[in-house]
Amino acid sequence: MVMDIPSAQVTPEAAERLQRSMRGEVVLPDHPDYEQHRRVWNGMIDRRPDLIARCLSTDDVIAAVTFARDEGIHPAVRGGGHSFAGFSTSDGGLVVDLSPMKRIEIDPDARVAHAEAGLTWGEFDRATHAHGLGATGGLVSSTGIAGLTLGGGIGWLMRKHGLACDNLLAIELVTADGRQIRATATENQDLFWGVRGGGGNFGIVTSFDFRLHPVSTVMGGLMLFPEDRSAEVLRFYRTYIREVPDELTTMLTFITAPRADFIPAGLQGRKAVAFAGCHCGDADAASQALESVRSLSPAVDLFEPMAYPDLQGMFDEDYPPGVRCYVKAGYAADCTDSMIDVIVEHTARMASPSSTLDFHHMGGAAARVPDDGTAFGDRRGTFCFNVVGVWTEPGEDEAHIRWVRDFAAALEPFRAGGVYVNFTAESGGARTVYDERRYERLSELKRRYDPGNLFRLNQNIEP
Repeated sequence: MVMDIPSAQVTPEAAERLQRSMRGEVVLPDHPDYEQHRRVWNGMIDRRPDLIARCLSTDDVIAAVTFARDEGIHPAVRGGGHSFAGFSTSDGGLVVDLSPMKRIEIDPDARVAHAEAGLTWGEFDRATHAHGLGATGGLVSSTGIAGLTLGGGIGWLMRKHGLACDNLLAIELVTADGRQIRATATENQDLFWGVRGGGGNFGIVTSFDFRLHPVSTVMGGLMLFPEDRSAEVLRFYRTYIREVPDELTTMLTFITAPRADFIPAGLQGRKAVAFAGCHCGDADAASQALESVRSLSPAVDLFEPMAYPDLQGMFDEDYPPGVRCYVKAGYAADCTDSMIDVIVEHTARMASPSSTLDFHHMGGAAARVPDDGTAFGDRRGTFCFNVVGVWTEPGEDEAHIRWVRDFAAALEPFRAGGVYVNFTAESGGARTVYDERRYERLSELKRRYDPGNLFRLNQNIEP
């Protein structure tokens, strides 16, 4: 299940002291907007913090961290609020809400974006797209830039331009003792290594400098095949990905086809497998790269030239705020016949029409970063799989969680390496994410920057 960590109670008098030290607003349970501000994306997470510090600046974040430390509170930190495990909020205690911090500055000549931590990828993409630029940034546009980047950042441009964290040039962070520090490849290099994959363990990152790339129109979309072709498509895919160019990032996603006009009537509402992807290079090269997939005669072919921000929002309707979601994930070195059998068996049992198995092809630029170049857990897996349970009714939690767990257990014999930290729905997962050598290095960093483990509402690395 998702994590449930109690936090110390906050008195009204203490909350008033915090408000006097901040320019932003401190929201208490009697505030008319409290219900709106306490909600996070995952509807399974229903917690009631004592107060929410809606920060407008780094000074506000410093005030909130100082308050939390003095009051003996382990703060929850919210950027986009998309944490599967619910780390963005708490029962009781304090939420440091960065979502009002949305300033972004683009230097189109240097191809650099300076972005505050409250931005979502949709907001970031719209700002960079105006200059014909972009960066790797997830698969759902309402995801926050902060959490995704600090965990690594799988996304549509990763095979050409690396993970989101690979495009970081600098971060600014508030430490547990209330200092603001900057980390780059030449300044606080150890911390810069740790935040690129180590999550929010070392402090609250308030801003990011990203390297940008010329990205405007991409060839993106999906092709859809009926469920009875799942094994055929998987066998094709494991061979196909060996020769694809870095410009093409793809995944197979096992879904229930929507009831929409562009779907053949016989496929609407039925299980299917989608080949989804993004080619960020030349249009002719994109068509050539997709030719062999098209030769399989998909039931639906929705690949077309589109603006990169439109591709980034392709799955938004499938993951609206308030859905209930539970996931389990891993990496695989290959897709064997035995693994295909497991996938076909368990996707046929999907307990909700909104649930999926996402089977990401990794490699490319993301795999060429040295193993010790960042804290990101595993760059060598050919595939990253994510079993995603999505539903709406609270009374159905047990059934959908069981489907995810059973499917993940059946995939366990094929798993290689760790787990992508952003695809974890339970607390206590840090030991499964990082190998021993990387974990020990992260633990030493934690001891230096947060020896009291103030920032523990995360996939926690103990000092």
